[in-house]
Amino acid sequence: MATRKLTWILFGILVISVWVLGSAIQARTETLKYKVYTYAVKQESSPISDVEGHSLGFAVRSGFYVFENGEVATVNQVTTAEEVKGGSSILLYTTITFPDGSTIISRSQGTFGGGVPGFPASVGFKTEIIKGTGRFEGIKGTASSKAKFIPAEKGEVGPKAVGEGTYTYTLPSK
Repeated sequence: MATRKLTWILFGILVISVWVLGSAIQARTETLKYKVYTYAVKQESSPISDVEGHSLGFAVRSGFYVFENGEVATVNQVTTAEEVKGGSSILLYTTITFPDGSTIISRSQGTFGGGVPGFPASVGFKTEIIKGTGRFEGIKGTASSKAKFIPAEKGEVGPKAVGEGTYTYTLPSK
């Protein structure tokens, strides 16, 4: 009887071990480095009359990503920004669409500095991936990135941006 009980205990430990180790193997962390180029499609800014240099802005940007693995994807960004002397912030939603129709959607927050009002010289972001579709269904992760702005030329809605970053993510096992 003691042998039978010991067998069941060992079997239970084996089952639990397989379950714990199996679930750890399923979610492998991956990284994907990229370079990004965007341009303003729409941009508006309105001053706030409380203090000098305070404004709120809204922008829609398009462009493309080039990933280190050779993939290229289009990007659509919707941005709100608050600019105040001594500290400016930005909120950015990004949808990256790959040629196969798969998407990665993220939410970024950052601060920017330099430049002239409405046209920051640079910005740095902390990003959370909020959704994926197609081959990125169930994606979870973060990204870090930075971008520099190039002043708008005659006839352009707003500045262009060139940036780079890294996505760190996991996908559910299939």
